Amino acid sequence: MEGTMVTTDFSYAIWFEMIPQRYAERWGLSFAEATRKIKQEYDSLGDQHIDWYDVQYWFTRFDLGQADIAMEGLQPRVKYYPETKEVLKKLYGVYKLSVASGSPRPFLKHLLRDIEHHFSAVYSSTTDFQQVKTVEFWAGMCRDLDVEPGQVVHIGDHRQFDFLEPASIGIRAYHLDRDRKAGDTESLQSLTELVHLLSER
Repeated sequence: MEGTMVTTDFSYAIWFEMIPQRYAERWGLSFAEATRKIKQEYDSLGDQHIDWYDVQYWFTRFDLGQADIAMEGLQPRVKYYPETKEVLKKLYGVYKLSVASGSPRPFLKHLLRDIEHHFSAVYSSTTDFQQVKTVEFWAGMCRDLDVEPGQVVHIGDHRQFDFLEPASIGIRAYHLDRDRKAGDTESLQSLTELVHLLSER
C-alpha cells in the first residue's frame, strides 16, 4: 500500500505530527522536543520489530489514549499516487487482486477506504501474521490464496520485503523505486510500468 498505491502522507501525519503533538501536550514539552524524543524511541525499536508498526503500541507506551479515534481525523491526509486508480481499473476483473502490506489493519482501514472494492483479499503481515513481510509471510499468503508462488505477481516499494523476500520463493516480484533512490536500473518507477509488463506476457 504505502509507497506503492498510496503516498506516505497519512502515515507521516500520524508518526511525525499527531503523536509528537499529543506527546508534547501530555508531557508539557515543545513540539520540537517531543519530536526529538519520539524519533529516538522509534529508532531504538527499529522497523524490523513487529511493534514498530503498531500505532496503538506507541499510544500506550506514551500514554496517549486510543489511536483509532485520533487516526479518524487524519483521513483527509490519505493521498493516492496519480496512476493508482486508473491502474486498478485496468487490472480489476482481469487479475485477482490482493493487498500484501506491512501496514497494520488500523492503517489499512483508512488507506483502502476508497479502493478496497478492487481487492478480493487484504493481508497485513504485522496484524495477521505478527511479522514483517518475510518468506514465511509470503508462503502463508500463497497458501491462503491457494496459489503457487509462480502464479503471483507482486510490486512494492521496499527492496527487502517486497522484492528479495517474495522473489526468493518464486513470486514474480518487482521493486517499485519511484525516485530511483536505490540505484537499481531494473526497478520500476510507476504502477503503469507494471501494466505494460503484464500486457506483454
